[in-house]
Amino acid sequence: DFIDYVWCGATGCGAIGLCDEARELLVVAPAVKAPLDAGFAPVVLAKKKYREAAKNCADTVYWALPRPDGCARGELNVFPADDKRFAASVTLAGIMIQEAIWRCSASSLILAGPDKICAALKAAYAVGGTYEFEASAMPKVLGTPDKAFQVSIVGGTENMPASKDTPQTCGKEANGNRLAFDLGKSDIKTVAIKDGEVLDSAETEWDVTNPDPQYHFDAIVDAMKKTIERARAKGFGDIDAVGGSATGTVSGDNDATWCDIFPNVPPDVYKEKVVDIFKRIAKEVAGDVPLKVINDGEVTALAAVQKIGGGNIMGISMGSSEGGGYANKDGNLMGWINELCYVRLDMNPDAPTDPWTKGAHRGISHMYLGQRGATKNAHKVCDGLKEEWKYPHENMCTIKHEDHANVLKKIQEAMKADPDRASSLYVTCGVYLGYALAQYKEYYDIDHVMILGRVSKGDGGSLMLKTAAEVLEKEFPELPKITFHTADDHFKAVGQCIAAAALPEIKK
Repeated sequence: DFIDYVWCGATGCGAIGLCDEARELLVVAPAVKAPLDAGFAPVVLAKKKYREAAKNCADTVYWALPRPDGCARGELNVFPADDKRFAASVTLAGIMIQEAIWRCSASSLILAGPDKICAALKAAYAVGGTYEFEASAMPKVLGTPDKAFQVSIVGGTENMPASKDTPQTCGKEANGNRLAFDLGKSDIKTVAIKDGEVLDSAETEWDVTNPDPQYHFDAIVDAMKKTIERARAKGFGDIDAVGGSATGTVSGDNDATWCDIFPNVPPDVYKEKVVDIFKRIAKEVAGDVPLKVINDGEVTALAAVQKIGGGNIMGISMGSSEGGGYANKDGNLMGWINELCYVRLDMNPDAPTDPWTKGAHRGISHMYLGQRGATKNAHKVCDGLKEEWKYPHENMCTIKHEDHANVLKKIQEAMKADPDRASSLYVTCGVYLGYALAQYKEYYDIDHVMILGRVSKGDGGSLMLKTAAEVLEKEFPELPKITFHTADDHFKAVGQCIAAAALPEIKK
């Protein structure tokens, strides 16, 4: 029936795949090729070609994505249901809604427009649909796991909530005695700061795969108490405030609503013992003092604001996965979740799946702008890799990061030993980054990009950024120029933690 017909178009990667007419519009070869990924077909080019083809279409589909503190809106000209290009309309609308969901979050989806495309999109975002992962994840992201993600169809845009953002002003001065933590997938970073001066900092390894929340609580508290103890000898006084950052989604009230540093904690236990873990940790080590915890990508952006002295900054950490954050022209956060690692970047029907969405999608950023964007191609430039280190071996297709970290070291060694051969891998990563930034600029006003993470280190990282700049210049000359920045040792060591420590305002 009709829904089955558009199902394939909405996935773009099903058993049948895109029909020829949809493929013609949406699978577009880039002007700057990825030498180790011949099939890479950037989403941003699919949007560009589709919009040109559909500019005179009479019909438009509209969507609204309300969330507790705002609403994202979008629209797309669409082909009639009897046009062979209709599948392209369904596919691209689904992807653009997915993109907005992971940029801003959403508690529901409201659709308006032609009946058949609205019905197709409603089915795609239902249980069993193409975007079931998004529909099941959003209630958890927003801290309402028992409230289902609803999709409704209304008569017109007048029945939709208006577009709304709620920018968040964060503290930027690390005055007084402050404690900060940064929870990553491999270690816990803790810092004690007095009037902007770092008195002590430490990195403590931990096992994020442990399913016991008490293990995590004890590990973080122990690391923080050791930092406090060492800082006391250097004049650290009573703690005035605690700031922190963590991967995943943190609510405005410091709840760990959906943090992937606790991936194996059962859902019922997570709700009971992890959601309020940051508040309990702060109280255990510092008592009742101001606390502010935000996403690690957002901290990167705020730290970059302080370092660069400007706004409109995107921070991208190319580490275990892609971490993203953005600060507007005033140096404030937008109130968005910026989970860019779940945004689709590649329209190639044979693009890789990823372990986070458990095979639900192809071409998601997890596999492009982090370690995996490099390690999936490592066997093409590195000799002597263990078989289990060659993608797509099953060991390379789990959420564990250790093998990828080891392979990245081999890549860096290869870049030193045989740069002529290994450079093609970093050029490929640079192509990914350049087209991703062009895609992000549709919704983010970006003047500066701060790049962090192991993939960006050394000569290979420099080549990657050079390639990304060439992509933007050659393929998108109409876009305002982006200035690239990389983190120096001071920024990497303490810059982000100082920014995290400054987050809470100290009550006078």
